Amino acid sequence: MRRMNTTPSTPTTDDTEERKTADGTAVVPGPAKKAAPTEGDAVPEGVAPGVTASDVTAMDVAATDAAAEDGLEVELEPDAHADAEAAASAGTGAGAAAVVAAALGVVSLSGAWTGRVAAERETLIGQIKTSGGGGSAAQQISEIYGDAWHSTALVNGVFALLALLVGVFVLVRPAFGTPSVHPQAGWIRSVAWAGIALGVLGVLISVGMYLDLFVAMPSAAAGS
Repeated sequence: MRRMNTTPSTPTTDDTEERKTADGTAVVPGPAKKAAPTEGDAVPEGVAPGVTASDVTAMDVAATDAAAEDGLEVELEPDAHADAEAAASAGTGAGAAAVVAAALGVVSLSGAWTGRVAAERETLIGQIKTSGGGGSAAQQISEIYGDAWHSTALVNGVFALLALLVGVFVLVRPAFGTPSVHPQAGWIRSVAWAGIALGVLGVLISVGMYLDLFVAMPSAAAGS
């Protein structure tokens, strides 16, 4: 007597495909999609085929190490802190020079202790020369007063000329040498122009004093 197999049979792959075809829902297998390369695996343009991104990175590191061994400085990116320090140092020097120019211009107009010392020296020399009483009144005026007056004008003129030169140097300095990324500060130019103006005025006044254009030399009375 034959026994019946009561275990349900598992449908085979062919039966499953036939059922999907009958239902109209069969999916045609397509080509397998490749994973997109990540950012680290991207290879720069112009690299020979077969060279990976890791190879390019290794070559960059080797080139940097070789340059460091040769004593060459490899600048990977600009240093903003170093640029700021360079600009600050350049501005500090120009600002100090502009202030010096203005100060020299003020001294040339108000007078300096060096001018007073020079005037007193000339006065003393004149008194010594005329102490014997042999000189005329005009000679005494020239030796005691005139020489001291001219010495003061000469010293003040030197200060005025220095103020003029320093002020001009501050203004024309950016046009020479290594050009700076940052422009010269406005207050530096203003102070430099003030020093130039005071210097020009001091030079004119000193020339007028030395040539006795503003105040005439005292003259002795006739018969003295």
